[in-house]
Amino acid sequence: MPSKALIAAANLAHRMRHADAVGLAPREPEIDFAQVMDHVHGAQRRIAPQDSVERLRREGVEVIEADSRFLGPGRIQAGDRVLSWRTAIIATGYEPSGPPIPGLDEAGPLTTENLWGLSELPPRLVVLGGGPVGCELGQAFARLGSRVTLVEMAPRLLAREEPAASRLIEARLRGDGVDLRTGVTAEAVTDGGVQLSAGDRVPFDRILVAVGRRARTGGLGLDSVGVRTDQRGSVTVDERLRTSGPRIFAVGDVTGALPFTHVAAYHARIATVNALFGARGRTSYAAVPWVTFTDPEVARVGLTEADARRRWGEATTTSFEYAELDRAVTAGEAYGFATLVGDPRRRLVGATVCAPAGGESIAELAAWISQGRRIDDVSRTVHAYPTFAEGPARAADAHLQARLLGGRTRALARPALAALRSIDALR
Repeated sequence: MPSKALIAAANLAHRMRHADAVGLAPREPEIDFAQVMDHVHGAQRRIAPQDSVERLRREGVEVIEADSRFLGPGRIQAGDRVLSWRTAIIATGYEPSGPPIPGLDEAGPLTTENLWGLSELPPRLVVLGGGPVGCELGQAFARLGSRVTLVEMAPRLLAREEPAASRLIEARLRGDGVDLRTGVTAEAVTDGGVQLSAGDRVPFDRILVAVGRRARTGGLGLDSVGVRTDQRGSVTVDERLRTSGPRIFAVGDVTGALPFTHVAAYHARIATVNALFGARGRTSYAAVPWVTFTDPEVARVGLTEADARRRWGEATTTSFEYAELDRAVTAGEAYGFATLVGDPRRRLVGATVCAPAGGESIAELAAWISQGRRIDDVSRTVHAYPTFAEGPARAADAHLQARLLGGRTRALARPALAALRSIDALR
């Protein structure tokens, strides 16, 4: 959540520099980084009560603020107390886990946990990791005035997304002045510089580690209750979020599932009912969306085109460029695209919206996927004009037009229409 407050400030600074996109005079914003961080902390303070100890206690929850561990079946040590339990849920989350780079720890790296204590903008920032967090924060700091170098060992950024999304985000980051180093690794950190596998050295004032995480399971006594973890240390669960320990469930990041707050909430709704009442609710990630909050946002749900082709050997795909979307044109943000992915029967199984407000548009597509509907249904749904949400619908329109207005359809339609005209002439 604090990163989104930082991104909001960075994006407004970018819009001020590019105000000529909507006919206004551009200007360089005066950025007081300490005030930006005050905004971030203010957002944290305003949202914090929603998940506070006080709120839980008002709702009748007994909250014990202490380290805890399982002692055995039915017993948990919580501080100086021993609690008994009928069912238990493990929800300890994850913690950053930096790569084993010589000299990294001595450099005092920033992570998503300690970053928010910054009061001064780093003049030169190296970001390790080109996944969602690295791209979001790298772009934000560049727009706020840092000279950012982003290092990613994979050949492209956002490796889990559609290649077209990676290309667009790479172009946007370069346009923001980010120095992208893909396909290389950081081999050592020495004397204020990062030595790269390509042979060059990148100097920095601060280094941000945006790669690596591990489940918080140390010291929980999981062995005493038969709870197994995988090779990454995450608690293994089944579709009902049951662990290998009898009557013990696990939810959220500690399970190694999609590392998003909304997925943890989804888990909680299922595991709580299953744990308390013996219900048999199951998880499914086929229609769970996620968003990378770069500019433009990269929102995805379900399968990519490559995923679908691996599964069925073929896929139905259709795309629409936001350069032709009226709302994007009027907003001065005419860039990005929407891609819909269908199975061989044209059932919608995936979607990517890499465009302004992509995160707002993806929810509708997640609903269509959860209902097993077809790409055609996206086209047949009436969308308000002009909105960014029209983008996926225009992609579906293109699919429907190609299917219904192709050569075979035209060949059948012409004689049918001629026959109808003849009938009308005889009346």
